[in-house]
Amino acid sequence: MKLHIGCGKKYLPGYKHLDIIDYDHVDYVCDAKRLKMIDDETVSEIYACHILEHFKRNEVLEVLKEWHRVLVPNGLIRISVPDFEAIVAEYLVNGDLNRLQGLLFGGQTYDYNFHHVAFDFTSLKSLLNEAGFYEIKKYDWKNFLPEGYDDYSRAYLPHMDFENGRLMSLNLQAKKRK
Repeated sequence: MKLHIGCGKKYLPGYKHLDIIDYDHVDYVCDAKRLKMIDDETVSEIYACHILEHFKRNEVLEVLKEWHRVLVPNGLIRISVPDFEAIVAEYLVNGDLNRLQGLLFGGQTYDYNFHHVAFDFTSLKSLLNEAGFYEIKKYDWKNFLPEGYDDYSRAYLPHMDFENGRLMSLNLQAKKRK
């Protein structure tokens, strides 16, 4: 089984979808920090795009450990989060904080749309390591997502300017230690 955690309104072919909101395509309606309905080591791949920052700082490690629990040995996880390093670089160049509020604090348009923690490569890699993952590296969304699929893993400023813009998403992949 492949699992798309925190899918929201996005449908990714070939995946079971999990979200706290009961959209039509969601297979598991639950909080992504407790995957009680999924047995240990039954998921071959997890995709979690811009959900980890919605957990409180003191919950992130436990969330990653829970996701680790359901993955098979050597199972793959892909995580995308707002990239704090890119956010700072964008601010230093443009000085426009309003343009970065959503990346920093979430859209705040409904109860679950708040960010509680920021990540850069070093901090997220360290948490993944501590949760039991290895071979942690950046991945290119172009080599993963289906043609035309649009989600936050490919968030650029200016919006969708893949040629000249700055990628605002930190996209990491890792494997579960045996």
